[in-house]
Amino acid sequence: MRILTTLPQNDLNDVPAAAAAAESAGFDGVITMENRHDPFLALAVAATASNRIELGTAVAIAFPRSPMMVANTCWDLQTASRGRFVLGIGPQIRPHIEKRFSTPWSAPVPRLREYVRALRAIWRSWETGERLRFEGEHYTFTLMTPNFTPASTGQPMVPVTIAAVGPHSLRLAGEVADGVRLHGFCTRRYLEEVCMPRIEEGMARSGRRRESFEVTGGGFVATGATDEEVAKAVEWVRYRVAFYGSTPGYWPVLDLHGLGDLGRKLNRMTKEGAWDRIAAEIDDDTVRLFAAVGRHDELAAAVAERFGGAADTVYSSLSMDMRPNLPPDLIQDLRRLPAAFEGYATSW
Repeated sequence: MRILTTLPQNDLNDVPAAAAAAESAGFDGVITMENRHDPFLALAVAATASNRIELGTAVAIAFPRSPMMVANTCWDLQTASRGRFVLGIGPQIRPHIEKRFSTPWSAPVPRLREYVRALRAIWRSWETGERLRFEGEHYTFTLMTPNFTPASTGQPMVPVTIAAVGPHSLRLAGEVADGVRLHGFCTRRYLEEVCMPRIEEGMARSGRRRESFEVTGGGFVATGATDEEVAKAVEWVRYRVAFYGSTPGYWPVLDLHGLGDLGRKLNRMTKEGAWDRIAAEIDDDTVRLFAAVGRHDELAAAVAERFGGAADTVYSSLSMDMRPNLPPDLIQDLRRLPAAFEGYATSW
């Protein structure tokens, strides 16, 4: 199993030390998110401050950005990191696309399918010199001159992973992506009974192999060196479960466990402005549906029970503000857990 942690994003001056510390501790990779800050800038700094760890976005929002602009950014990050960058993209929900990013909305799955294929067409044009001719319903790229073609540095193609929640996006990830980034609001049962069958349907469509497809996430980790630190982490997870559980798009996860009424209650509470009371609706049993919980000395067993045989890669943190300092020996224990993923198929 591979173990990832987050980078600080609020001040780029903090990134070199954090990247070096993550690499020294033995983490497999570091990730950034697109919440309050740009997801690419911290990775550019980390690329020059590390030598081994993987660098990834988890995730960057695709549709406000042209695939051409993203292709350029990824190319430069792949060069700076000497082949250690992984792009994670997601579609976001309609209100954010239209009202936060001021970008036209369309059905996300067909558009995201084109997005991934367009990225690869652009990269192949740059790497191999083949004519750029990508023509789709949403994106058209047919102009590329030598002046705008970056030089090849012999790196592998950037792996592309997709954030997916619903059945259609899960199938799409299996069909066109190198991996799926599952939401933290996911239980083991939902991963096994809903996510994996849809992903496997998509993989069957394109003949992709499971060992070259990475399943990342699908839950939270709440840990610390002491019971007090674990309790603090559990409260963070409790609020996140309540926050996401209030959103109708995530209710299928709750419905699978007979908790549909909880989601509807949380939704009513948020509409009433009761954001400070929603966490109290999530009991400890529900927290443990969504998270591996335990002190550092208990965590390997907890992760094995919660994620083992289901996810290939686990986030030790899903917040740049709460990055648990896992001891190196614990990280190595976690990395010994078996996983199906062996490596990306990113040859040209």
